[in-house]
Amino acid sequence: MYQTSYWEDESFLKDIDYAIVGSGIVGLNSALKLRELHAEAKIVILERGFLPSGASTKNAGFACFGSPSEILSDLKNTSEDKVFSIIEQRLRGLEKLRNTVGDKNLQYREYGSYEIFNKKEVYDECIDKLDYLNNKLSKLLPSTVFDKYSNAAAFGFPKETLLIKNHFEGQIHTGKMMISLIELCQDKNISIFNGFEVDKLEKEKDQWILKYGNSYLKAKKVLISNNAFAKKLIPELDLEASRAQVLITKPIENLQIKGCFHLDEGYYYFRNIDNRVLLGGGRNLDFKTENTFEMETTELIQNKLDELLRELILKGQNFEIDKRWSGIMGIGSNKSTLLKKLDEGLFCGVRLGGMGVAIGTEIGHQLAHLSSEN
Repeated sequence: MYQTSYWEDESFLKDIDYAIVGSGIVGLNSALKLRELHAEAKIVILERGFLPSGASTKNAGFACFGSPSEILSDLKNTSEDKVFSIIEQRLRGLEKLRNTVGDKNLQYREYGSYEIFNKKEVYDECIDKLDYLNNKLSKLLPSTVFDKYSNAAAFGFPKETLLIKNHFEGQIHTGKMMISLIELCQDKNISIFNGFEVDKLEKEKDQWILKYGNSYLKAKKVLISNNAFAKKLIPELDLEASRAQVLITKPIENLQIKGCFHLDEGYYYFRNIDNRVLLGGGRNLDFKTENTFEMETTELIQNKLDELLRELILKGQNFEIDKRWSGIMGIGSNKSTLLKKLDEGLFCGVRLGGMGVAIGTEIGHQLAHLSSEN
């Protein structure tokens, strides 16, 4: 059992007002908003890894809010008001992230994004619905969002490749975003305890005990913001872990790819970064296996990603893979975020559905307000 000293108890572990589980986008932003709301509160963030270790540092760095086929697919299962309300939430979250961190620190680049279609019938459906989508989104964005794009050769793709452009999506540097958020928390006297994986919660009178093995700390209020991993703490949540596998090439001379690209209703996605191609996705090849907390890569999906590089993205070009990895997203029975009070002094903001970059800041702020008002 880890034995704490008097100094540790007095300086780190005593009189904690807010304990936040998870140091990803939601957790860090909820802490920053709590500091605005409570200047003197003692706020700590608990992180199971030595780095944020879910999706916030593992994602592809897409500042996106929805491709045409994804939006149309959502409309088949969800009401129109709900679908466009979620898109509005994503846009609001991106704006708040940019205001919080700054475009320079994010390395934000609004190159636009492109959806690539390998099924002409899906492309035709999207083209038929472009006016409808643009009209609905005109209430949220200043000019036309989606346009047919005919110059696939500009990216080195076969000239017959079917594309639709989104003028308002961009890309960020995920690592620099996280470093900036961590530095902002440190500047605001918010402590981050790494290597503390909360594995049990217990209520004790007017506070909560957060346990990790034989170690523990106490807090008046607890905010659960570790996305899919909240399922381990609170099994009854409508929440499921979903792995996303990614790879990145070594630098490629005269790389033509510029922007973010969505393929196969968003199940595959790629972009440029530092003259490299970053490519991820493929969980639709094996949903059962990819519904996991294990951060590993599989031969099935990585082979498919390699094939996409050879046959479409970098066809006819020489390239080498530099690195492969995976991250864990939180999904559920629908695309709405789980933002609610679970018990007296216990709150959660989880299930970001693979859109953490877009909605993480907004959900963090809402979670902070929710825990302050209840």
